[in-house]
Amino acid sequence: MRSFWGLLRAYWTSDRWAEAWLLTGAIALLTAAASKASVWIAVAAGELLNSIVAIREPFVPDPGRAILMNAGLLVLLAIMKEVGFVGLRHLISTTLHRKWRGWLNDCFNSALLDSGHTHYHLQQGGVTPDNIDQRVHESIKAMTGGAIGLAMGILGVVMSILFVGQKLVEMSSEVTGLEFLGSYGSAALAFLAIAIYVPASTWAAMRIGRVLEKLTLEMQKSEGSYRSELTTFLRRSFQVAASAGESVQKSINGKLYSEVDDSWARFNRYDAGYMSFTAVYGFLSNRIVAYMPGLLPYMSNAVSLKSYITGAELVGSMINECSWFIQVMPAIANLKANAQRVIGLAQAIEEVVRPDESAEAGNDFQYSQQHELFGLSLRDVELRHADNADIPFLKIDHLRIRAGDWVYLKGESGSGKTCLLKAMNGLWPYGRGKFALPENSNPIYAAQDVKLQPVSLKQLVCLPAHEEAYEDRLVAAALHNAGLGDLIEFMGQEERHGSSWDQLLSGGQKQKLVLARILLHKPGVLFLDEATGALDPLSKIEFHESIHRHCRGAIVISVMHEKEPPLSNSGRPFYTHVLEIKDGRGELQKLPTFEDAEFTPIIAAE
Repeated sequence: MRSFWGLLRAYWTSDRWAEAWLLTGAIALLTAAASKASVWIAVAAGELLNSIVAIREPFVPDPGRAILMNAGLLVLLAIMKEVGFVGLRHLISTTLHRKWRGWLNDCFNSALLDSGHTHYHLQQGGVTPDNIDQRVHESIKAMTGGAIGLAMGILGVVMSILFVGQKLVEMSSEVTGLEFLGSYGSAALAFLAIAIYVPASTWAAMRIGRVLEKLTLEMQKSEGSYRSELTTFLRRSFQVAASAGESVQKSINGKLYSEVDDSWARFNRYDAGYMSFTAVYGFLSNRIVAYMPGLLPYMSNAVSLKSYITGAELVGSMINECSWFIQVMPAIANLKANAQRVIGLAQAIEEVVRPDESAEAGNDFQYSQQHELFGLSLRDVELRHADNADIPFLKIDHLRIRAGDWVYLKGESGSGKTCLLKAMNGLWPYGRGKFALPENSNPIYAAQDVKLQPVSLKQLVCLPAHEEAYEDRLVAAALHNAGLGDLIEFMGQEERHGSSWDQLLSGGQKQKLVLARILLHKPGVLFLDEATGALDPLSKIEFHESIHRHCRGAIVISVMHEKEPPLSNSGRPFYTHVLEIKDGRGELQKLPTFEDAEFTPIIAAE
């Protein structure tokens, strides 16, 4: 799906091809039926006008009855076309639109939310696609709808030329001055008028359409940026209020909206011009051009009034069908603009999943599993930044951490402690190295900033598993041991007092919630990245005590701001090793045990 045509045909060659082609076939048949009905309607319209003209003819015995019958037939044919064919086609085409969009949405969701954390890496790259949410939601919807409309229009033109053109040829007559064409003279005039008028007008429409396409892209970007900033602002609402930064935020919002307003104003000017162009074009098509080709044969008495009116209706019908491109040029411009945004996202995802070796030279992280007796191993690790990919800021030649070891990462701010944890979890995209985790270790990475998804409290504890995987009593026990026992009765709810858990819980409560998740899963390897930063000193000790008690034999690797690792209430150290990062190198050292040195016990406050 990295090219325009590849994106458009992907659904029809997917595992749901039968569904796609069945709906497409139904639309094609109904489009053909609607075009054929246009011929019948033109003939019926000619009959009706002819009966009206002949109302004073003495040889017509009952002109009123003839008019009513022809009018009734015309109405029935119009209802059959608009309701039976066009209406049903609209229902089927919107169903195809819904199915196609749903399939594409599933494809992008699966690609973004794969086991390799593509959604995360996509936003860490050098060139991040802007407004990913808009591309997945609005651009896919508009693109699929525009593509279906374009295909239906092309099919309508082909069917109109086939059926209406055939009828024009059948009704054709000789034209004075064009005797060499024989009986095809009037048909040739009709086709010539259409061939000159429609392409010339389409060329003008395409020129305006190209401008509309560029302006549509500008509007999508400016609208997406403004909406994204509003969403981000609401998430950092407290920080804005605490710093009294409302005036600055107002200035930011005003600047972004001015970009929206500017692009919108320019789009509206061209859109208004295009609307005027199509209105004039439609008037000339139905009132002038449609009646011109048959005028010469009618003036020379080569055709009757009935044939003249019927021919004009047929020419008007064919012009309308062939003018579909003019009528929907703004939609085609939107189609191209939206397709570019969807393709851009697909290409960015592809680069994350299968990076170009020449562009990502030297970026090679390898992950494997080994017997639990060998613990966790790091070998030939080099971490780099995106803007300085040639020089590593952290190097570790070889490191082994065995089961039951608690490792405290120590180093100055910016030394790479968190980056190393991310690299161990496949969340750092720049560098190389080999990481081997114990088999069936079920690792958990606990970060400082906890953002909770809008699901039930039980599901939040059970992540990454689904809530059906654990009994309520086990989740309740984990919440109790983490210090959140007062929330047990609400664990089946997605919100409380109208607020989601992410809004309701404090930073410390969120970190206790992560502790409950750890206690439930009992991971073999645990990464703590400032996971106790929002807790008070006593709660930090209880946090470590709970892990030490319930996760026996686990490997714990932790980043904290404290100069020294915490001790238990009895003065016994939790951590057995310290990994100090200094001057771009990591060195693992064993800490003295409780028996090796004297420790001052920390007495918990009552």
